[in-house]
Amino acid sequence: MQELLLIGIGTGNPDHVTRQGAEAIRRADLILIPRKGAGKSDLAGVRETIIGSVTETLPSLAYFDIPKRRDDDGYLRGVDAWHDAIAERWQAAIATHPSAKVVALLVWGDPSLYDSSLRIAARFAPKPQTRVIPGITALQALTAAHAIPVNEIGAPFTLSTGRQLRDNGWPEGVETAVIMLDGECSFGTLDATQYDIWWGAYVGMAEEILIGGPLDQVAEQIRTTRAQARTDHGWIMDIYLLRRRG
Repeated sequence: MQELLLIGIGTGNPDHVTRQGAEAIRRADLILIPRKGAGKSDLAGVRETIIGSVTETLPSLAYFDIPKRRDDDGYLRGVDAWHDAIAERWQAAIATHPSAKVVALLVWGDPSLYDSSLRIAARFAPKPQTRVIPGITALQALTAAHAIPVNEIGAPFTLSTGRQLRDNGWPEGVETAVIMLDGECSFGTLDATQYDIWWGAYVGMAEEILIGGPLDQVAEQIRTTRAQARTDHGWIMDIYLLRRRG
């Protein structure tokens, strides 16, 4: 392998792939397809659909299974070990196609935003030339779907995770926070009477679900809807924006 392409594909809608991303897919000799278990098999199918939508000559595909992450030795150590294991899976999949010079991975959203692909690629030895093709982020898709600006006039906002919200509470110095990677509906740790929320799941996809309003009025609806959607599809990707009232 001489070149590794990390291609942002937005939230899974083929229309989110940029022309630059489509050209990168066509350039690839080999595309890695991660598998996350039987219940999430349609995630691989989304990637296959995107590839087929931009090229008539399909490149070789190499499938690999994502190992489970363990946190029994601490969250950060668990993530570090997990990244090592994923890098080994990448390299094993690439080794089955020794003639491939340009290898690609399709990344949900954008490779720079709460994604580990760049950190995993840094573990390769020898290191290939790594190119990042940006994609539409979940944040962009969420604000577009709700037709709202991400920030108040001239005001900052925070982009964070459910873990940070649960452990540290509302971030200081901002009125707006965007929360990703939250499998536990961590907005429930806040005084719901003080916030408005704009929530979305499968944003930009055919399965898109949107709920917005005063947090104290829609929190339970979001919890119930989220749980049902996860059951129906076997997986869920969601994101939400919280804004302090007043």
